[in-house]
Amino acid sequence: MSFVFICTMQLAGPIGVFDSGYGGLTVYRELVEILPEYDFIYLGDNARVPYGTRSYETVYKYTWQCTQQLFAQNCNLVILACNTASAKALRSIQQHNLPEIQALKRVLGVIRPTAEVIGSITGNNHVGVFATEGTVKSESYRMEIGRFSPEIKVTQEACPMWVPLIEGGYASSTWADYFVRENIDNLLKNDPEIDSIILGCTHYPLLEEKIRSFLPNEINLVSQGGIVANSLKDYMQRHPEIDALCAKNGHRKFFTTDDPAWFNEKAKQFLDLNIESKHIDLS
Repeated sequence: MSFVFICTMQLAGPIGVFDSGYGGLTVYRELVEILPEYDFIYLGDNARVPYGTRSYETVYKYTWQCTQQLFAQNCNLVILACNTASAKALRSIQQHNLPEIQALKRVLGVIRPTAEVIGSITGNNHVGVFATEGTVKSESYRMEIGRFSPEIKVTQEACPMWVPLIEGGYASSTWADYFVRENIDNLLKNDPEIDSIILGCTHYPLLEEKIRSFLPNEINLVSQGGIVANSLKDYMQRHPEIDALCAKNGHRKFFTTDDPAWFNEKAKQFLDLNIESKHIDLS
């Protein structure tokens, strides 16, 4: 009886997708492709990007602010399409904030879905991770992969310049060549046996072609978008009470904490289509 009461009082709304900037659009794109009937709202905190070098406290504060904004837009489910936010804020939000809310709300991240499947991708249990400094320092990938595949050796490489290069529009530049090659060399020097590398930041698929050009052909490069989207589809099937609270009209909305015109232009790199975003104030 209580389940019926909650569902009748709580209106179905869009699925919220949050990232510190544009990177989460790589996940959003896959979500829309695999779950096209669902409504989605995307929020990019572009005014405060990057999150990767910020403290746990700051990332948590920013992430919770953005999550609350999506809740205010009637989102009952929010995907943190940001590895740094997933690493530094997700657990606190799930354990401390959500239990205080008198509604059926859920917040999910992008690290666990990748950790769940990497064991079926690697052939020799040597896995690398490219990520931001914050994600690397959190040890989230080592811990999550260890839960599902404790036999896997995880070697991480922080890539602090990759997000600024991408956000600044320099993903195809020779500057990017230098930093990508350097980070690849560092990672493989630390473990020459790596056969699979996780792109542990949702911005990094924009560098995927460049990364592959410097990477040995036999190494798998694992992007998160499709993994997260398929994981969410499975989640909906296993949690019909959450699925019932997600609207299915195929509607799309975009918000940014920075300039909408700039966001619209940059979003073309990720979505290959024209969008109209709106500014949202978090103050």
